[in-house]
Amino acid sequence: MLVYVICYGAAMLFAFSAHFTLSGMSLMFAALYLYLWEYKRSGNPLHLRGLFSLFYVGGEGISCLKLSSLQKDWSLETWACFFVAFAAFWNVYALAEKKFGHGEEKKKDDFSQEFTGETAEKYGTRIFIALTGLTVLSLTAFLFEAFRLGYVPFLLRGVPHAYSYFHISGVHYVTVSCVLVPSMEVLLWFYDRKMGNGKKIVSLIMTGIALLIPVLCVSRFQLIFGVILAVLTFMIVSGHRKLRYLFMAAAGLVPLYVILTIARSHDVTYLNGIFEMKNAATPIFITQPYMYIANNYDNFDCLVRELPAHSMGLKGMFPVWALSGLKFLRPALVDWPIYVNKEELTTVTLFYDAYYDFGIAGVFLFSSVLGAAAAWLSARTYPGRNPAWYLFYSQGALYFMLSFFTTWYSNPTTWFYFAVTGAFGIFLEIKYNRRRKQL
Repeated sequence: MLVYVICYGAAMLFAFSAHFTLSGMSLMFAALYLYLWEYKRSGNPLHLRGLFSLFYVGGEGISCLKLSSLQKDWSLETWACFFVAFAAFWNVYALAEKKFGHGEEKKKDDFSQEFTGETAEKYGTRIFIALTGLTVLSLTAFLFEAFRLGYVPFLLRGVPHAYSYFHISGVHYVTVSCVLVPSMEVLLWFYDRKMGNGKKIVSLIMTGIALLIPVLCVSRFQLIFGVILAVLTFMIVSGHRKLRYLFMAAAGLVPLYVILTIARSHDVTYLNGIFEMKNAATPIFITQPYMYIANNYDNFDCLVRELPAHSMGLKGMFPVWALSGLKFLRPALVDWPIYVNKEELTTVTLFYDAYYDFGIAGVFLFSSVLGAAAAWLSARTYPGRNPAWYLFYSQGALYFMLSFFTTWYSNPTTWFYFAVTGAFGIFLEIKYNRRRKQL
């Protein structure tokens, strides 16, 4: 933590003196150091606090480079919020870890024993049923949306935002729940190693359909989410926690990402016009990922500068208003303007809504809760437990890896995924307990 404080102070001084490259490098060094320190301590490359350190602080460092004309100097309050967000998470995680326990002894158990005998018998068939059922539900919801709306986004041309309009309230949550299926496929192959060829073929077809749905929706994010989530699940459940799996998955997604970008009618000229890079010669394969990371922090700064009054918790409660249907009865509950530096670039950091609700106090409180929750989840994910814990952990890991991107925990889709995962876990246990009583 001392290294972070020193690097953060240096980054601020460099930024105030317009040495933006040095400012960014200071924070990127801190991010890498903190991640490697956590990796060395735990032996886990997917350690939740380590991932948050690498991606949130690293993303902040990338933003500090100020490569786009859209990016301005941050206010002092913005700097303070970013510091509080990380410091609160780091320290509360450390305190909670002592209370909940590391779980390291359990995590070092022989993974191979988990997938043989009673444990494998307990879960294998029911994972297959859950995987198949969720795919059928997701496909049915997609076909319903396509029928009602009269089009499939992938088949349209010249409509850049077709995916944004491909949405029927309530139904779309079920459609995009297909992103959990590839992870369930991973669990199935570990827990049901004796499954026959017929079941293997069916499960692979279901997973193929689940991956096809975001392609037809032209949703690059949902496709990436589903694939990376499956890779994370594989790394966790197998015990083979090598970062090369993530790099291999990312490399495999590049062609699909390009195809979907073309299908969304987003050409290079269109994107360069939005991003406004200082160096117009910057290639698009650098510009696009840079802006998807960097501009979110500047959007947070816009919020700090322009927000006239805090929402006192109403903004962050959006999942409640959406999933309960209250947003239709009381539209004012969700009628909150978004403060960004360009209307086309609406992604924000993890703490945007926390500040919107209560200012820097909200950032501190929300980050503290996240730190405690991450420590609690880490202590409860180890061999021998319900497979749904692996799926919970991989989602948590992915949200921390994308902490620079958006307000995950005030997004109703996130909570819908958690609910589906919870139902998946309950289904596994209830079915098994009934069977044991019958025996």
